[in-house]
Amino acid sequence: MKTTELQSIKQRYNIVGNCEALNRALDVALQVAPTDLSVLIVGESGVGKEIIPRVIHDNSPRRREKYFAINCGSIPEGTIDSELFGHVKGSFTGAINDSPGYFGVANKGTLFLDEVGELPMATQARLLRVLENGEYIPVGGTEIRKTDVRIVAATNVNIRQAISEGRFREDLYYRLNQVPVQMPPLRERGEDIVLLFRLFAMQMAEKYRMDKVVLTDDAKQLLMRYKWPGNVRQLKNITEQISILSTERQITPEILARFIPQDQETTQLATIHSEGEHSFENEREILYKILFELRSNVNDMRREMSTLKKQMEDVQVTKHAPAAPLPTTQLSPIQPIHPISTPSLEDAEAEEYVEPELESLNLSDLGRQMLEKALERNGGNRKKAAMELGISDRTLYRRLKQYGLEK
Repeated sequence: MKTTELQSIKQRYNIVGNCEALNRALDVALQVAPTDLSVLIVGESGVGKEIIPRVIHDNSPRRREKYFAINCGSIPEGTIDSELFGHVKGSFTGAINDSPGYFGVANKGTLFLDEVGELPMATQARLLRVLENGEYIPVGGTEIRKTDVRIVAATNVNIRQAISEGRFREDLYYRLNQVPVQMPPLRERGEDIVLLFRLFAMQMAEKYRMDKVVLTDDAKQLLMRYKWPGNVRQLKNITEQISILSTERQITPEILARFIPQDQETTQLATIHSEGEHSFENEREILYKILFELRSNVNDMRREMSTLKKQMEDVQVTKHAPAAPLPTTQLSPIQPIHPISTPSLEDAEAEEYVEPELESLNLSDLGRQMLEKALERNGGNRKKAAMELGISDRTLYRRLKQYGLEK
């Protein structure tokens, strides 16, 4: 692109800056404008991505048609399909009339889908169909409609990571990314930062009829060393604050330091390095570890409960063991002799168990803790808790009474 043409575009859209990355983005926008190829603009929040689709539309054959900018992240998931593709009357509560949606209204024009990475998966499938053959079905409708819309999308998320995490369709990504445009962050634009500060300071001076704030050379260096996590939007806010709040019009590093953080590390974007990078895959690994530890705890608890149960059964059998048989000489000859049988475990459980004095306090506390945890895990359901502990409902009730837990 010729320098004169580039400067003309910058003046028309009030674009300030001469960095190579910015000029490259504008050059790509002008080259792709006459075509119908989909464009995906990638860049951090606040870098000015919204300028590119406007440049594309105004320099395309569709410039006399409608242009709509839609923030996909600000529309609720339950209504975004209706907003984009329209709906028929009665399709949902509140649908009192038919609606054509943005794809119907913007026919022959351009749609700028900002924050496209926030679209729900179902909406992504609908969008892919429109991009492939220009067809869509309104919410609640059965009739296929046609539209001829140019799509320019933008995002500040890592789409490739979103694809690996199952949050974005790979086929839609390649369909949107026919022509990529990369917008540079403000911290990489060098002296453009000073030029933008000067522009915003001049705008404030004209708007509020005050003297314009001016940076000293040292203050300019401080301004360019700052990382600007909020990019151009943050720079504009800080310039406005300085213009209003500073009593001095000559801005020194000391004055500037009161409006921007001094810790250079905290001024960077809130990113986490690879070893701690936010990922649904990492979250799944954490959940697996928690579940594994929980399973191990349950297994340990079952083993301990089994040991406790065996000890309690031994005590019960000892308590109810038959006495030594009487000598036959003491029995009446007319009285039948009935053999004394050892009580079964079920018979032992049928009698109310009273903990013997020989039972240790630690063992009693352990049994109480296991019972409480089993009830807690099963939401207070005694039947499920008994099944988990491997005891009968009757035994569970006795132990609840024994430990004073019955309610």
